[in-house]
Amino acid sequence: MISRRSWLLLLALTPLVAGATYYEISPGQYLAHIKFLASPKLKGRLTGTPELNEAARYIANQFKKAGLEPVQNGFYQDFEVTARTGLGKGDALDIENGKRWAAIEAKDFVPLSMSGNGNASGRVVFAGYGITAPEYHYDDYANADVKDKIVLILRHEPQEADPKSVFDGKNLTAHSQFSSKVVNAKLHGAKAVLIANDGPNHPGEDELQRFQPLMATEDYGILVVQITDRLAEGLLAPEHESVAQVIREIDADLKPRSFSLTGTVNVRVELKQEKRTVHNVAGYWSGDTHEYVILGAHYDHLGKGEQDSLAPSLIGTIHPGADDNASGTAGVMELAHAIASHGHQKRGFLFLCFAGEEEGLLGSEYYANHPLKPLGNAVAMINMDMIGRIRDNKVYVGGVGTGSTFKPLLEEATKHAGFVADQSEIGGYGASDHTSFTTKQVPTLFFFSGLHSDYHKPSDTWDKINAPDAARLLGEVEEVALNLADASGRPEFVKVQANPHAGGISGTGGGGGYGPYFGSIPDFGGPPHGVRFSDVRSGSPAEKAGLKGGDVLVEFGGNAIDNLYDFTYALRQHKPGDTVKVKVLRDGVPLEVEVLLTKRE
Repeated sequence: MISRRSWLLLLALTPLVAGATYYEISPGQYLAHIKFLASPKLKGRLTGTPELNEAARYIANQFKKAGLEPVQNGFYQDFEVTARTGLGKGDALDIENGKRWAAIEAKDFVPLSMSGNGNASGRVVFAGYGITAPEYHYDDYANADVKDKIVLILRHEPQEADPKSVFDGKNLTAHSQFSSKVVNAKLHGAKAVLIANDGPNHPGEDELQRFQPLMATEDYGILVVQITDRLAEGLLAPEHESVAQVIREIDADLKPRSFSLTGTVNVRVELKQEKRTVHNVAGYWSGDTHEYVILGAHYDHLGKGEQDSLAPSLIGTIHPGADDNASGTAGVMELAHAIASHGHQKRGFLFLCFAGEEEGLLGSEYYANHPLKPLGNAVAMINMDMIGRIRDNKVYVGGVGTGSTFKPLLEEATKHAGFVADQSEIGGYGASDHTSFTTKQVPTLFFFSGLHSDYHKPSDTWDKINAPDAARLLGEVEEVALNLADASGRPEFVKVQANPHAGGISGTGGGGGYGPYFGSIPDFGGPPHGVRFSDVRSGSPAEKAGLKGGDVLVEFGGNAIDNLYDFTYALRQHKPGDTVKVKVLRDGVPLEVEVLLTKRE
């Protein structure tokens, strides 16, 4: 049988219908979309900002030009997020250690946007770099009691300039990230964290981060303040210690140098918060039936980075997000033009661009819970996230196992496009928007060109996009989508057995990466305390222990779990083969189980 793609090629070469023209996806037009979305004008498209709304207007305009129909009154599906918009008037850091003095905000200290709001007073414990790294046999908290105390820790990590360091010596590890340090302090019982610049390691860099607006979902549930190296020296002075001396001692033998400080500190944080309306952008191309294929991508990014940046020294610089995910968004817009040019098919097409993915799949999760068209009529969801950096003619395709008819369709389209496809991630779960539809039992496909060294950095710029190969990949996606639209039957959803060795991008406790494997799929829009599971992977440790979607995790291995950051860090502190006591709430009723963690690679 002649393939749909071959038929389209014949149509392009043979004038079967007088005047018939079909939109050709060109690298130039594809790149033009990315240039706009990743331009300095849009300032990194942070969710909740005017720049993200400008991106939404651009996408809606392209949908209108393509001839798509608004799904409701317009092309927007509105939903609310809580934005952390600035510093409050009550922020304070008061110190008494032989004398009383008040630190000056923006000169001596600044609250970080991950901080909770409130007040904390008490004794201070200096805890080195604030790192617990069992894999390196290093723990700053080994002999430190910080329960109900305020913790003073240093930025970065030990031996960071030593090529022989057990940590890395060339690149900072995940232990250096603010998120890891803050959650570690919280799980050890601290009630506030002071993160000091490690000036001796970075001469001339004793600057405070500028406050960057962030979503309230980033509240880590503990007060967090960055302080200067100068202020840290003042706190250590009564102990006849200095930051430089402590760093030299730790670097010499990797032994903790943690101790209690004289005096007390009072910390008060009052970050401003406000509700903001953001938009999913939706356009519909109708078919002959009520069934339809979804083509989606997220259009938000990191703004100026904050704690999600993988270039900590460049926080405050625009993170343009050309590949992540202007590349996928440009793909949705180009496919809207291309598919509409072929007229109406048996099934329709719903084109969706989501806000809030970087904040935790907020937009796609909102859509899946408030669909504009019945999800039961969605025969498949195709997600594109980071498709602009194809290398060595290789593309990654996730979710292949979730649809009963996907494999032959994908193999044929991949062959026509001339790519080599890595289909190792077959289960349909991962750290992108298709997960929100997999949990609703919609068959999903996820197209991805691979991680790279510019991921979540200011260097993810439009000039590094491989536009010709991305346009070729969109041709493959178009073929798959049109075949799904015209097929006599629809794919059945398949819940795939968990594969802890799967590659690609995966969600928390899920697939790829190293460390223990748990197998839950978090509900990012879950309750204010705890982590709700939107699903658990089939055959995973979580499922074998009897856990299921809807359970709310409140304790893991003896640690109270307040949010996803707590869970991620607590999981990382264990190793494959550990049996962990887990407490969840099921319909409000406590349930305790033991989970045997396995290995993931």
